[in-house]
Amino acid sequence: MDVTIAIDAMGGDHGVCVTVPAVISYLQKYPSDKVILVGLTDKIMEALRATGMTTDHPRLIIHPATQVVAMDEQPQLALRGKKDSSMRVAINLVKDGSASACVSAGNTGALMATARYVLKTIPGIERPAIASFLPTKDGQVCMLDLGANVDCSAEHLLQFAIMGDALVSAIEHRENPSIGLLNIGSEAIKGNEVVKRAIELLQNSDLNFYGNVEGNDIFRGVTDVVVCDGFIGNVALKTAEGVTKMMGGFLREGFSRNWATKIAALFALPVLLAFKKRLDHRRYNGASFLGLKGIVVKSHGSADIFAFQCAIERAAEEARGGMLSQISERVEKWHRARQSN
Repeated sequence: MDVTIAIDAMGGDHGVCVTVPAVISYLQKYPSDKVILVGLTDKIMEALRATGMTTDHPRLIIHPATQVVAMDEQPQLALRGKKDSSMRVAINLVKDGSASACVSAGNTGALMATARYVLKTIPGIERPAIASFLPTKDGQVCMLDLGANVDCSAEHLLQFAIMGDALVSAIEHRENPSIGLLNIGSEAIKGNEVVKRAIELLQNSDLNFYGNVEGNDIFRGVTDVVVCDGFIGNVALKTAEGVTKMMGGFLREGFSRNWATKIAALFALPVLLAFKKRLDHRRYNGASFLGLKGIVVKSHGSADIFAFQCAIERAAEEARGGMLSQISERVEKWHRARQSN
């Protein structure tokens, strides 16, 4: 299935210096897909010329936008005052069917507010959630919510589980993925009242509910999906990022201590490179805004060319895998089952 991706070319810390080269690389890798670059036309054309690419590429469309949302701009101000921003125009292209998905490295709050306002939520979903894949011992795990919803009800956690189930099915083509609920212990009696109620709802659903998982289970790959509220999810994600950076610093410090450790580093180089590749956060760049009537993927604001291309690929995978229809079908099925009880 060929897809068309709308790119907010101006978003992120680096703007067109990253987004445009990433798009060119993506088009070379996927010769049937199309990309719509949205933003300030002069800036985009200048970046294209810098890559040596002509502006008449048959699978590349430049769509003008006259405004840019700043990384520190208040979401409501961006929503009300910048209706022709590159971010909003890209989302509009998803709404009107011109694009299969949208990717932006811009302001997260503004992107979520704009996407929710323009696209609306899928019937039956009360709150969109942010989901991403994280590396595990044997593969990857989908985790949500990672920051969109600080306070959640048990029903919200169930809806997150349904959306995570659909995302993994669409991306990894895995039937009946296992669902874990992040908790302070594996026993069903652990957790606050919201979590305990969510356990009941998940146990009575037709999802493949594994049970509670603890923080140390996330990267062991105990389940395919880990569900939590946005406060806990964001803290867990940032903690993992911090630990990874610390480990990398320890390794660099240890191997550069003296001439003997530097020689040892040369012998260990193949292992070190494999270790770095496996934990390279750029490969997992691209957080999905689930629950909307359209595919929106948020790239990290400081993403480089490789990382932003990974976010584009994530959006294309969701479109090709029919993620939206899978979420809608699962939510509708859940509502029918609830009404019959």
